[in-house]
Amino acid sequence: MKPARIERAALVEAARAAGPDAPTLCGEWTVRELLAHLVLRESRLDAAPGILLKPLAGYTERVQAGIAARSFERLLSEVASGPPRLSPYRFFDEQANLAEYFVHCEDIRRAKSGWSPRHLDPGVEKGLRAALARLARLTLRGAPLRISLTTEHGTVVTAGRGNPVTVIGAPGEITMWAFGRDDALVTFEGRDADIDLLTKVTRSL
Repeated sequence: MKPARIERAALVEAARAAGPDAPTLCGEWTVRELLAHLVLRESRLDAAPGILLKPLAGYTERVQAGIAARSFERLLSEVASGPPRLSPYRFFDEQANLAEYFVHCEDIRRAKSGWSPRHLDPGVEKGLRAALARLARLTLRGAPLRISLTTEHGTVVTAGRGNPVTVIGAPGEITMWAFGRDDALVTFEGRDADIDLLTKVTRSL
C-alpha cells in the first residue's frame, strides 16, 4: 500500500476510535469537523480555495458545516474511499495528501493525554522527508531565523533567514512541528535567544 493510503487508513482508524465529538489539535474542531474539512478539500473544489484564502472563508465554512451534518459513518466512509473519480487529488495523492493525512491523524491522536508516537512505515517516513523538503519553505517562509530541519539521516531542508537554529527529531515529529503543532517530540540547537524566538515563529501554509 502506498504511503498516502497508509496514512489515510490510519486517520480513519484514529477517528473511529476517538468518536465524532472528540477534540483535535485543530483549534476548536472536533473529529467530525476535521473529517468534514478533509471531505470538502477533496470533493468540493468550489469551496476548497477558502481553506487558504480568507475572503472566501465564509463560503467554505458554510459548505463544511453542511458536510459535517452528515452521519459519522458516512464521513468515515467518504474519507476512507479517497478522492472522487474526477478530483485532481486522485492524480497527486502522494504529493498532496501524505503529509496532510499524517498530520491530521496525529491531530486526533495527540489531542488526548498519554499519546506516544507511532512506528511509521519506512515508506511513510521517506515520503514525509520529501514532503518536508517541498513544504517547509512555505510553512516557515516568514521565520526571522535560518531553520534547519534535521533527522538522524541529516538535514532535510533549511528555510528562513537569520541566525541559525536546528530542529532535530524523527521525520514525523519534525513534520508535526513544521506544520505548527507544538505536540511534537523535537529538540532545538542554537543560541538561547534564538531558540526562544523560534518558539514564537508562525508555522503554517
